[in-house]
Amino acid sequence: MDDLVQQAMAKWPNVPNCYGWLGLCARGNWYMRDDVAQQAGPFAGEGATPASRGSLLTHEKLIAFINRNYAADANGAWYFQNGPQRVYVELEATPLIARITPTGIAAHTGEDLNIQRCLVDEMGHLYLDCNEGLARVHTQDMAAAVPFIESGLWVPQMASAQDLPKRFEYVTSPAAGH
Repeated sequence: MDDLVQQAMAKWPNVPNCYGWLGLCARGNWYMRDDVAQQAGPFAGEGATPASRGSLLTHEKLIAFINRNYAADANGAWYFQNGPQRVYVELEATPLIARITPTGIAAHTGEDLNIQRCLVDEMGHLYLDCNEGLARVHTQDMAAAVPFIESGLWVPQMASAQDLPKRFEYVTSPAAGH
């Protein structure tokens, strides 16, 4: 977490948490959800619409700031610590999105992932159970995952997508429980 963020938290310890305003899609993109987007429906799942997703964030420095200050609380709800304010994140899939590159496997945040095992759901989505949290492999990286599977390094175990949040202790919609 950034030093300035930690200083702001110490200086203003009682800033209320924010819910529903930030979303992470299954491709690792951040979305800002203003009042209009939130009123259009949930970020993901049943009732979600293109309008309820919000606006795609494209500002590189803002995205880097969010990525550096992204973490989970004790209840498995993921958030972005924006100075003294905790902004809880609506998840379309998992808290982390894995990217496979020639130099390694990293989360959408840029953090290297320490993989423990591999899972596949009923739709064919590939997941990595990592020390850092559960990561869904980005759809564009599925071909890059094949050598890991064919070599036996990753042995996919069947999993139900709807059971993953409970099994891996993460919250897909902190706003719904707030």
